[in-house]
Amino acid sequence: MITLSQRLKKQEKHTSNNRISIRDKLIVGELQEMMQLLPSRCRIAHPNVNDLSSFHLFVTPNEGFWLGGCFKFSIDVPEDYNMVPPVVKCLTRLWHPNISETGEVCLSLLRQHSMDGLGWSPTRKLNDVVWGLHALFTDLLNFDDPLNLDAAKMYHGNKEEFQKVVKEYVTLYAKDGF
Repeated sequence: MITLSQRLKKQEKHTSNNRISIRDKLIVGELQEMMQLLPSRCRIAHPNVNDLSSFHLFVTPNEGFWLGGCFKFSIDVPEDYNMVPPVVKCLTRLWHPNISETGEVCLSLLRQHSMDGLGWSPTRKLNDVVWGLHALFTDLLNFDDPLNLDAAKMYHGNKEEFQKVVKEYVTLYAKDGF
């Protein structure tokens, strides 16, 4: 089994004769740091071991409405990184006020321009994105600024029904934990 550090060394050796982009240099350092600081209920996987700019994040909340589910996110780092944020999509269908059923994610730090001043800036890192996605299931859960209006309305109108629907979605779509 090839480890992340072995892949990083292989990529560095392979690209040493070629010009390495700023993005790729940043990714190598940030992935190494991220692996050390990864939340205990998260896991990273690279679908293509030769492309470090695209990876999956698996989040398994240990509390809250989504307890018992495993949620898969795709994270793609664009060539303009770190001037622009990574592109994030939730690949697991879920009932969440800040994640649409089609996978769009509402998280301030993923916005290049945000009204609250908490949007993307070049000082942010991939680790911030991982921790932000992890926190969408606990601390950053926001029913007052929803992306999925139906989920937020249900929560405000009938919390028991909201919890029932969340559990149905977890059972149907998010049961392949790690």
